[in-house]
Amino acid sequence: MAIPDFQTIMLPLMQMASDGQEYSLREAIEQLSHHFHLSDQERQEMLPSGRQATFDNRVGWAKTHLKKAGLLQTTRRGYFQITPRGQTVLDSKTDKIDGKLLEQFPEYIAFRTLNRDQVSPNVVDSASQEKTPEENLELIVQGLTQDLASELLENIKVCSPSFFETLVVDVLVKMGYGGTRKDASKIVGRSGDGGIDGTINEDRLGLDIIYVQAKRWENPVGRPEAQKFAGALQGFRAKKGIFITASSFTAEARDFVSRIESKIILIDGQALAQYMIEFGVGVSTKEIYEIKKIDLDYFTE
Repeated sequence: MAIPDFQTIMLPLMQMASDGQEYSLREAIEQLSHHFHLSDQERQEMLPSGRQATFDNRVGWAKTHLKKAGLLQTTRRGYFQITPRGQTVLDSKTDKIDGKLLEQFPEYIAFRTLNRDQVSPNVVDSASQEKTPEENLELIVQGLTQDLASELLENIKVCSPSFFETLVVDVLVKMGYGGTRKDASKIVGRSGDGGIDGTINEDRLGLDIIYVQAKRWENPVGRPEAQKFAGALQGFRAKKGIFITASSFTAEARDFVSRIESKIILIDGQALAQYMIEFGVGVSTKEIYEIKKIDLDYFTE
């Protein structure tokens, strides 16, 4: 048979996960390839880039859409599991799961709306026909980056507190703080008194010190926690601080830090994921496309 599209894969993927067990993407690909009776040739068929198998790519996208709709959830790095909502959908005895069915869930509508605004990685809509090829390419890259940021944030939220502290160190060092990775690891990520988790050099020479608090929390960080951090900075006679969380900050917390004398930067989960992408932490380059233009100097006689 032909390789199924990613929407056709959704229902068998959910049925596979219906036992409530954790599955990795690789396990899902193997089981689903048998479900669809794919030949070795079909399993080996590659995307035009030649970097990933077509079927593997489609299983990955099926999982992404189901997660965005809340039917699957990330349990730990690299693993997923069915949710109560997903079990309810299966119990309804539906004979098809596709984008139309998933649009009953607000989270999925928000996901699709975002991707329509930025051009979905899967479909270039009619509005994009009015844009230049370069503009469309930029929009597609933005959409893929947004999906990557969401996946990073899901993994951040299920990692251990100690791993989160290591992640924070890696991001800060990549951004140019703390000197070497070895130097930074000595001072960041250690629990301290007064709301300070650690300190890190602002530059390689250590001309100034920045105080850091890194919390892998689920709930939004409110003004009281921001006030405690600001008070701790005053206790150390410090003027600069970075508060990093895997969740978000309330409007009251952001308003508070904007009004005080100390300079406190708030980095929420979304911003942290974007920094990880920008500075290459926890991500790798999947593909590089070269766009060439004519060299008019070559044709100058």
